[in-house]
Amino acid sequence: MIETLQLFLITYFAALAGVIPPGLVNMTVAKSCVDKGKRSGVLVALGASIIVFIQALIAILMAKYIFTHPYVQKMMLRAGLVVFVIMGIYFFIEARKEKTKVEASKKSSAKSFLKGVMIASVNVFPIPYFVAISTAFNPDQGYGWLNITAFSFAAALGTFTTLYIYVISFLKIEKHTKSFSKYSNYFMAALMAILIIVTLVRIFADG
Repeated sequence: MIETLQLFLITYFAALAGVIPPGLVNMTVAKSCVDKGKRSGVLVALGASIIVFIQALIAILMAKYIFTHPYVQKMMLRAGLVVFVIMGIYFFIEARKEKTKVEASKKSSAKSFLKGVMIASVNVFPIPYFVAISTAFNPDQGYGWLNITAFSFAAALGTFTTLYIYVISFLKIEKHTKSFSKYSNYFMAALMAILIIVTLVRIFADG
């Protein structure tokens, strides 16, 4: 039980810290919060956190295999590279359009949740991250389902905690978010460009 609690706490804080730097998911949450309000931001965060739960589950179940097969990691990175290129083009095109703000509705709430699911699904970086965390706990001995569940839930909860902090933070500086809202698509396109560069570096660095 102590081992499970230790695994939960370390994974929780690792996931919490991992989402702090500006990235695809947290900037999408911030953008949704600014454009459509707190409810939309929270729903994006919730959708993303559910996917993180699944990613962490995959990571801990396949930790030994992925960790000992760099080819699998490289293929994941290449898939992510293609997605980032496509999304970068999309955000740049959206930035060139003039759009009016649409009031939130039940339909837009569902779209916000699905946006969180989609954004987190194409973001492949958490899986190697959680693989590295899980291998620190001697994966050769394997994990029981209690530890597997605790690990995955801690990853999702830690992610949601940081994303919710992003929502609250952007609401507190609401008066200063007009510029962010106006240029958010350009910002997201630039972020995609950075992620493309980082992914390319990782692919070539791993040989």
